[in-house]
Amino acid sequence: MISRADAERLDLTDPLASFRDEFVIPDDEVVYLDGNSLGRTPKATVERLKRVVETEWAADLITSWSHWLDMPRRVGDRMGAIIGSRPGEVAVHDNTTLNIYQAVHMALGLRPERKVVSVAADDFPSDRYVVEGIARDLGLSVRPLVPDMPLTDVAVVVRSVIDYRTAEMADVAGYTARAREAGALVVWDLSHAAGAVEFDVHALGVELAIGCSYKFLNGGPGAPAWTYVHADLQTKVNQPIHGWFAQKDQFAMERPFEPHDDIRRVLLGTPHMLSLVAAEEGIALSARAGMPAIAAKGRELTDFALSIVDELGLRTSTPRDSSRRGCHVAVHHADAADLVARLAARHKVIADVRPPDIVRLGLSPLTTRFTDVWDGLYALRTLL
Repeated sequence: MISRADAERLDLTDPLASFRDEFVIPDDEVVYLDGNSLGRTPKATVERLKRVVETEWAADLITSWSHWLDMPRRVGDRMGAIIGSRPGEVAVHDNTTLNIYQAVHMALGLRPERKVVSVAADDFPSDRYVVEGIARDLGLSVRPLVPDMPLTDVAVVVRSVIDYRTAEMADVAGYTARAREAGALVVWDLSHAAGAVEFDVHALGVELAIGCSYKFLNGGPGAPAWTYVHADLQTKVNQPIHGWFAQKDQFAMERPFEPHDDIRRVLLGTPHMLSLVAAEEGIALSARAGMPAIAAKGRELTDFALSIVDELGLRTSTPRDSSRRGCHVAVHHADAADLVARLAARHKVIADVRPPDIVRLGLSPLTTRFTDVWDGLYALRTLL
C-alpha cells in the first residue's frame, strides 16, 4: 500500500521543493489541485505590482511608457526558455481567444486557395468557437478533425497540444510534418503545455502557436496570452485587426496602416501593463526553475497519482506513458460535480470538474507536493 509516509519521503527529495516558498500560500492546509486552471500567486508578483503601481504609475506617470512600450516583445522573449522560441518570435498580448482568431486568419492568408479549416469536435471550446465563427464569416467549411484524416484540401488545423480533459499529449512533430507534407498549416494551442512539459517549437517544426499564461505559468487571473510566429513567416502573415501598436511609426498618426515586419505585427492596442508585468514574473519564475526540472517533476507527480488511482480502484483516462501526458490526471465518476464540491467543503481539497464525469486534478510542479496528491486522492476515496 502507498502510504502518506511515501509521499513525505518524495517531498523531502524533491529538487523543486523550495520553489513552493516563493508563492503566497495563506492556508497551508488547502490542497490545491487546480493549478492548471489558475496558478498560485508568486511573491515576486505582489512586490512587482506594488512597485509598478506606486512608482512607475503613480510617481513616474506617462514617462514610464519609455520602458513599457516594448514590454509585449520583451516578455515574449522570455518565453524562449519555456517553449524553445528565439528572440523576436513571441509577443505576450491580449487573450487566448483573440490570439487564436488572429493566428487562424494569418494561416488562412498563407493558404488562400483552400477553403477548409479543421478542429476536433471535442477540443477546447474557444478553439472550436473561433474556428466556427471564422468559417461562417468567410464562407469556409469546418471539418471535424479525426485521426488519420486526409489534409490535402485543408488550409488550417487548430489543435491543442494537451487534451484539457484527459491530459493526453499530441504527437506534435509527427502531426506537424504530416500537415506540412499535405500543404496544411497547424495552429497549436499550448495552453495546457507551456510551463508544464518540455517543448521546443523549432525542434518540433511548429510555425504558429498560441497559449495562455495564467495556468502553469502563474501569471494571474486574466493574464495575457501569447502568440508565436516563426521568424520566416513574420513578413508574410497578415492579421485581421489593425491596431496602433502594430504600426511601424506608431506616433505618425496620420499615416496609413503599415505593420511592423516582425512579431509586433500581431499587436493591437495599448497593452494591459499590470497584467503584463504579472505574467512576466510568472514566466521568469518557471524559467529560473528550468523546464527540464519542471517537466521531470510533473511526470513524477502524475506517475505517483496514477499509482494511487490504481490502488484505490478509481477509473482514469489519463495516458500511462509519462511522455504522452501533461500535468493533470482525470478521474472518472458519474457524480464528478458533486464530488468536487464536497472535496472543497469537507476536506479543503480544490479540484475541478470537466463534464460529464471527470474530476480533474491539476498537478502544478512548482507548488504541488506529493503529499497534496496523496491527501487529495484519499479524500476523494473517502467520499466514494
